[in-house]
Amino acid sequence: MTQPVSLPLWLFVLILLFAAVTFASHFLFPSVRWFFRKRAERIVARLNTRLTRPIEPFKLARRHDMIQRLLYDPQITEAIVEHARDNGVPENVAFEKARDYAREIVPSFSATAYFTFGMRAARWLSRSLYRIRLGTFDRDALDKIDPDAAVIFVMNHRSNMDYVLVTYLVSRASALSYAVGEWARVWPLSTIIRSMGAYFIRRRNRSALYRKVLARYVQMAVAGGVTQAFFPEGGLSLTGGVAKPKMGLLSYIVGDFEPGGRDVIFVPVAINYDRVLEDKFLIAAERKGVRRFRPPIWVLLRGFGRHIRLRLLRRFKGFGTASVGFGEPLSLSAYVEGRSAASVEEVADELMQRVEAVVPVLPVPLVARALVLDGPGDAADLQVRISHMLAQLAEKQVRLPQRQAAELADDGIAQLKGRRIIREQDGVLSLAAEGEGRAEYYANSIAHHFTAGSTTQ
Repeated sequence: MTQPVSLPLWLFVLILLFAAVTFASHFLFPSVRWFFRKRAERIVARLNTRLTRPIEPFKLARRHDMIQRLLYDPQITEAIVEHARDNGVPENVAFEKARDYAREIVPSFSATAYFTFGMRAARWLSRSLYRIRLGTFDRDALDKIDPDAAVIFVMNHRSNMDYVLVTYLVSRASALSYAVGEWARVWPLSTIIRSMGAYFIRRRNRSALYRKVLARYVQMAVAGGVTQAFFPEGGLSLTGGVAKPKMGLLSYIVGDFEPGGRDVIFVPVAINYDRVLEDKFLIAAERKGVRRFRPPIWVLLRGFGRHIRLRLLRRFKGFGTASVGFGEPLSLSAYVEGRSAASVEEVADELMQRVEAVVPVLPVPLVARALVLDGPGDAADLQVRISHMLAQLAEKQVRLPQRQAAELADDGIAQLKGRRIIREQDGVLSLAAEGEGRAEYYANSIAHHFTAGSTTQ
């Protein structure tokens, strides 16, 4: 038993390696995971004392456990069997396909990442690019929301900055779980976004199995009281106006709702900008009739380099105002009460009307609309036109900016001239040939406020 044994060096190194891996996996890694998990639990406990809507246990569940719970849900099991039968594949193959879908969808929320890196980055980026203004905001209505209800923010989609801006504005109330499109499924961006609690969706995937996995995850999150946010339009607005809603995620929630259970409160959110970072690409996509657009990497790098240069030279003046309005919350239980049935289309139309009602009115859209509708004019003419528009909006009870017409006109003119969307000749302001499309894009963002019968809540 005490005899020495000779081994080749490579075998000795291999034995040490296996021993180290075994020690780490059985003793070190569990201890490290336990340490960080206890630390995370303490952080969450402190956060929940400050948040209006505490982080729900569902959101804090381990990702592996959530995936397993999703895969062994009875409805998913049934969908796996149907997929196997319809496609002529073994059930274990269909199960692996469902597992792949679940791994793709389920996030890995980190409270530390969200409330340290994520929240601070969102605040810095929002405030460094825009003047942030709060539009319509009924604090009493929002404070009256049932604390046990599942809250879902329903938003119009103008820019990828929407995620950042709303995260910053509601960070003191709760942690949002976003539905994010395929554009974000790129490493390492996907890892960062998952840690922020977002879940990925494939809008063009027609597989019944995929749709069922996604539906059950969304329904479980709602049942768990997770605060969510999604864009019913299904993508960025190509025209600048609020688009018609798609029924996907909304149908999963409304279709699964049972009166008497946990209520679902939809909070309409409307976002508007003096400048949308992607406006050129969105307008080009609208003209081509193709929603998919991928800006060339060299264009993005050139724009980023120019932005950094302006900051270094202290010549960057910001992109104007970004404003967010919060509409009247819609309780799903109250909405379906007294109705024999509430269709998804009815709920969607009601929500989008409430979103449209609180779209903020900003300087650039006002000036753009004045020039698009009434043609060229000097600064005094534009001030008069804007005064008339503000009077029209006041009659319709639309919330207006807390600034005078002259100030709004000067601000909008300066921004549009700086971007060469309008030009000035002999004191007369007119749309530049290459700026007409962009002026219409911004004017469209508030056009619905001027239609007959439009009112705000």
